[in-house]
Amino acid sequence: MITVTNRIKVKKGFAEMMAPKFVQPGPLQQFEGFQKVEVLVSTQFEEYDEMSVVMYWDSKESFSVWRESDAFKESHKRPSEGQGHGEQGDSPMLGSEIIIAEVAGTISK
Repeated sequence: MITVTNRIKVKKGFAEMMAPKFVQPGPLQQFEGFQKVEVLVSTQFEEYDEMSVVMYWDSKESFSVWRESDAFKESHKRPSEGQGHGEQGDSPMLGSEIIIAEVAGTISK
């Protein structure tokens, strides 16, 4: 099993508003090898908020099929200039980083 974590820096106050968008039902759930998504929100930083969108997959190959799919491309379209984020199309996103890791061990209650 692998995790794919997208660490997204956003303008202060936007993380909690944006987080639910990452866990709405959709085509992702139909892809073979997909297990779940968790969205973590951190507001501890002074300059920005951070969301960690953690996806669990059976394998890197399963994730690659999703990443190359039309459904992925459609779900990651950005609003056109002037739509969605204020009058001038200002995005709340400040940057992001993708981290792919093998799950080396787990423990549960």
